[in-house]
Amino acid sequence: MATTPLAHSPHPDHPVYVIGGGPGGLAVAAALRARGVRAVVLEKSDAVGASWRTHYDRLRLHTTRRLSALPGLKIPRSFGRWVARADVVRYLEKYAEKHELEVVTGVEVFRVERSEAEWVLHATGGRRLVGSAVVVATGFNHTPRLPEWPGRDTYEGELSHARTYRNPEPYAGKDVLVVGIGNTGAEIAADLADGGAKRVRLAVRTVPHIVKRTTAGWPAQRTGILVRRLPRALVDRMGAAMARVGTPDLSAHGLPRPDTGLATRMREGAVPVQDVGLIAAVRAGKVEIVGAVEAFEGGEVILADGTRITPDAVIAATGYRRALEPLVGHLDVLDGRGRPVVQGARCPREAPGLYFTGFTNPISGMLRELAIDAEKIARRIARSRRATRG
Repeated sequence: MATTPLAHSPHPDHPVYVIGGGPGGLAVAAALRARGVRAVVLEKSDAVGASWRTHYDRLRLHTTRRLSALPGLKIPRSFGRWVARADVVRYLEKYAEKHELEVVTGVEVFRVERSEAEWVLHATGGRRLVGSAVVVATGFNHTPRLPEWPGRDTYEGELSHARTYRNPEPYAGKDVLVVGIGNTGAEIAADLADGGAKRVRLAVRTVPHIVKRTTAGWPAQRTGILVRRLPRALVDRMGAAMARVGTPDLSAHGLPRPDTGLATRMREGAVPVQDVGLIAAVRAGKVEIVGAVEAFEGGEVILADGTRITPDAVIAATGYRRALEPLVGHLDVLDGRGRPVVQGARCPREAPGLYFTGFTNPISGMLRELAIDAEKIARRIARSRRATRG
């Protein structure tokens, strides 16, 4: 699909509507305000940073404080190098306050439509809002995804999505199966092992690349920034060499080294797992690696090798959907996986004035890329408005 926008001549007095009050939406609004463009942030929850408020307690940014700040406000040094979940929330609150952002909470946008040179948003309470441009920043992790495992709906045990996990306290003394070895699943498994669960098993379908968060003080994020534009084959070779030196071989524990390269896997949409305790837990036998979940039957979980287990609880760290179809699916701006065809300062050719941010999970760091995108989007919108005013 072509991505060069058609001429866009919005009404200069209409605001830019930003859908989503997370880091991406707030960053765009601040960058627009700095350029004299009115931006209204529409947030369906009752506060900014809603998703960060509901993440598990142990979570810290996997990116450094210095490389995670949004435009116009540094993250306080007192938050440390790896910022805790609660401090991210504090930072986002301060960010909205410092930039005097116009944030309207409790308003959910259900559908966005094009009307000549303007955009019409249909929202909570029958609202019909008209904007000169729209920035969709509803987030990469929007709607929990739970696979349609056979027998799932009649499973007699406790099954929940990782979105509802907060800390290991409710699982003390229990046998827990965590499904999925992305960053969330790996960290929850380690958290449970450290927090008193009787037994922790981690179901793995595809072996991930596991990297150290830092090596001799050098953060993995900086490496990600340096290699992001290099040829895939070269990064695959570099990743394999770094893994042999930097991370132990866990084959004896059920986690062999991946058979596809780091960059190849990234192109498929799988980011490497940053080790924040999983390797030690696996080597100590506190987290057991088992096969992928194939089905549920009664109170049993059936694994890929035919093994049947009966854990007390199953936590599915199986990812999220962007859930953009009801909002913009009718505009032909999504690809086959439901993700925007373009991001940042580019608009789909069929939808000039419609922007997306935060729908990839880059190796260089989500918050860093959100900050870069915010400035680019704001520049593009401000330039368009100046051209309209003549």
